Amino acid sequence: MRIGVLAVQGGFAVHLTHLGSIGAAGIEVRAPADLRGLDGLILPGGESTTISKGIESAGLAEGIREHHAERRPILGTCAGMIVADRDHLGLIDITTRRNAFGRQLASFEDEIALPGITDSPVRAVFIRAPWVEQLGDSVEVLAELRGHPVAVRQENVTALSFHPELVGDDRIHAWFAGRCVRSRA
Repeated sequence: MRIGVLAVQGGFAVHLTHLGSIGAAGIEVRAPADLRGLDGLILPGGESTTISKGIESAGLAEGIREHHAERRPILGTCAGMIVADRDHLGLIDITTRRNAFGRQLASFEDEIALPGITDSPVRAVFIRAPWVEQLGDSVEVLAELRGHPVAVRQENVTALSFHPELVGDDRIHAWFAGRCVRSRA
């Protein structure tokens, strides 16, 4: 199992640690060649404008879109949700609002139920987190917080407005790896 983690900026290293703890090979994606042969791709949190510029300067946009077109799973977390939306890479039919819950000082944690992903709520870390402003008709809302979607899925793309990698819980990474296994079959 080879799961790539976009490594142009942001919290990619902690995702790699979680992938290793569940037995998946985490691959740093910095160049188009790094996307070859991946079973899945994680777009991590960080600063969405910087990540978008990094994708463009490294020439990764086309390869990421090809990964998506091949129906291989993608998980976007926090800024990764923004980068995946229709205004950026166009991988999922949503628009997002940056820093929707507030700036850095307004960061918080909460319990989020994610039916179909975990059997019990997960601790979710929201740091300058987005929420979903608009949803396409085929986008499924997996979780809401304060009346706004914070976890959504459309086909092979799942987007979370929080950081699952910042807690000592591998369930979301294990679920994503499972999707990658099913996709390969």
